[in-house]
Amino acid sequence: MDALLMARMQFAANITFHILFPSITIALGWSLLFFRLRWLKTKDIAWLAAYRFWTKVFALTFAMGVVSGITMSFQFGTNWPGFMERAGNVAGPLLGYEVLTAFFLEATFLGIMLFGHGRVGERAHLIATALVAFGTTMSAFWILALNSWMQTPDGVVLRDGQFFVTSWFDVVFNPSFPYRLVHVLLASGLTVAFLIAGVSAWQVLSRHENPSTGVATRFSLTLAAVLMPLQIIAGDLHGLNTLEHQPAKVAAMEGVWKTERGVPLLLFALPDGEARENRFELGIPKGASLILKHDPDGEIRGLDEFRGAHPPVAPVFWAFRVMVGTGMAMLAASWLALWLLRRRGWSPAALPRPLLWGLAAMAPSGWVATVAGWYVTEIGRQPYIVYGLVRVDEVAANVPPAHVAFTLALYVVLYLALLVAYVSVIKHMAEKPVDLSPRPVVRPGSAGVTT
Repeated sequence: MDALLMARMQFAANITFHILFPSITIALGWSLLFFRLRWLKTKDIAWLAAYRFWTKVFALTFAMGVVSGITMSFQFGTNWPGFMERAGNVAGPLLGYEVLTAFFLEATFLGIMLFGHGRVGERAHLIATALVAFGTTMSAFWILALNSWMQTPDGVVLRDGQFFVTSWFDVVFNPSFPYRLVHVLLASGLTVAFLIAGVSAWQVLSRHENPSTGVATRFSLTLAAVLMPLQIIAGDLHGLNTLEHQPAKVAAMEGVWKTERGVPLLLFALPDGEARENRFELGIPKGASLILKHDPDGEIRGLDEFRGAHPPVAPVFWAFRVMVGTGMAMLAASWLALWLLRRRGWSPAALPRPLLWGLAAMAPSGWVATVAGWYVTEIGRQPYIVYGLVRVDEVAANVPPAHVAFTLALYVVLYLALLVAYVSVIKHMAEKPVDLSPRPVVRPGSAGVTT
């Protein structure tokens, strides 16, 4: 493999690992705010237990996200220096806004969330929780603004090989940004819902239930059951937007090689890039045309119209089906589990053990769907890094392949070890009793501590 392909693999390995953590912290911040409000309103110790346990998970996840995010940003300079040379006038400020408006909020007020309960007033602690939740969303806002601009560039002019901004509003609110922001925020909500449901199910199975297990299970399954239909609608709108601005990506997603009408919705196929056809097709007649054009006889442009400028078909085709298939499994699991939970008095211990094992196994399902969707987005943009304007091979560093291979291997080994450690720590925390003792209060002007 050449250095370009390995550099792409290295960035893919980094983003696959990194995206796990923002996809959790974005929605988990708002979930913690909900737990906090429920505690203040009901004074039910279960909600305080949920808040304290999942705040620790949030802190662990935030720390992992910071470390992996810094490493990923370094790759812009080591592997893709041409990107910052050409697009630095756009990327630099947007990344700076993310740090100023989001990261500082999260890093500053997370300390109050972790250590301030009982040391600051209830209102101050609630405001700190709200600011952390807002910060996570703003982080997603700026990062997606940049990535969406790379997908559907707008508000710039290209002079002497460099991008210069003519309208920051058009840069940020580019044609795909609103759809992608909603899609990612909903995906984060589903990721957190199934993480909470999976951990709660494991607590029941391992007989390590705590006061928060019941309310956390009910909250997470309700959240998943509500968000999944919304995600289907958002995904459909996002797909229509992609068809308008990146038709080659949609053709790869659907495995459409030749422009035609009445295109079937392929449930299974083996795309053959050399023969430029699909093998062993199994599909629903006219399904793709109906979904994408809202007309069973609608015309969909095929990959034959984008020779030399379309993504590799097989990875995009299969990643899209992994994303959709995982989403359908999440819809079925959440609705079934919520229905049974309601019928059995809202007690997770009353759920059938096979269902509990299924929920525990689906704890990472939101991450799987998110990563698959990200692969569709990023691989589907190929061969461009700024769609239609700058190709990936034009901005790659001239690095010996052996150097990239060495660092790629190090990244993969390190990330696998960190991922195992992350899961192990969450498992360990889930099996420990939640500390509900009163926090010590430090009196102003005194070196002593009273409770």
